[in-house]
Amino acid sequence: MNVLKNFEALFVVAATLTCGAAYALTSHNAVTQDPTMQTVVVSAKRMTPEQKLQSVLEERATMMAAESSKAGTI
Repeated sequence: MNVLKNFEALFVVAATLTCGAAYALTSHNAVTQDPTMQTVVVSAKRMTPEQKLQSVLEERATMMAAESSKAGTI
């Protein structure tokens, strides 16, 4: 029974070291950036609540029109 506890402890230590090594190797690759990778920067103002409401209403109207035309073709 004592041997099983030792194997369990050995497994936990091995799993911990493996996970730590995998994290260390992966995080190192994530930090280095590819110089050819393009970055997108979006510079826009936030929508006002009125603009958001108008956008949602337009989207709903578009969805309703699409659904009605789809139901009409069936």
